[in-house]
Amino acid sequence: MEAPVRPSGHRRPRLVVLVSGNGSNLQAVLDGCVDGPIEGEVAGVVSNRTDAFGLERARQCGVPSMVLEPRDGETRHDYDARLADAVAAFDPDHVVLAGWMRILTMGFLDRFPGRVLNLHPALPGELPGTRAIERAWDEARSGVRDHSGVMVHLVPDDGIDDGPVLATRRVPISPTDSAEQFAARMHETEHQLLVEVLAEICHTSHERSEAAL
Repeated sequence: MEAPVRPSGHRRPRLVVLVSGNGSNLQAVLDGCVDGPIEGEVAGVVSNRTDAFGLERARQCGVPSMVLEPRDGETRHDYDARLADAVAAFDPDHVVLAGWMRILTMGFLDRFPGRVLNLHPALPGELPGTRAIERAWDEARSGVRDHSGVMVHLVPDDGIDDGPVLATRRVPISPTDSAEQFAARMHETEHQLLVEVLAEICHTSHERSEAAL
């Protein structure tokens, strides 16, 4: 797996994580930066919702966070331009979408080319959009599928969950699974895969920075 990397000198690569909800994937990244394999730091957390528990996770870890809600009548492009300014203030090397429930426009993505990555609970080309875990479960109960999976991909444009793939992992669906058991296994796989990808990206950043000295 290879991903674009921006040199950052001696500092640890800076990650800004965008969340809209519970933030369990954010927690996996925070833990991975503190005592795990990620040679980087979460420089900031941004949410579009005031009630996102991911904000509390950031607070508990002493990570700066902020809420940026859409304004009444604001266009997606105008919101994304404000969002880009807010994220840029954290000086990120990479922007991580971990349960971010908005489609980003080029008003945001043009500011961080090759540096935005997304976690999606489905394999490439399957179940784009929201409720991918629930939809996979429904299809399994209907006999349409016996597995789903997780992917991490780059976000070069406003396509829905279809950017260049960095890593995938298959998750089987057992006939004896409950919906809760399958969802728990999917979330565990999400956490593992996202941390692995960020660990490799940040390690590569360190190697390239050292080589440039």
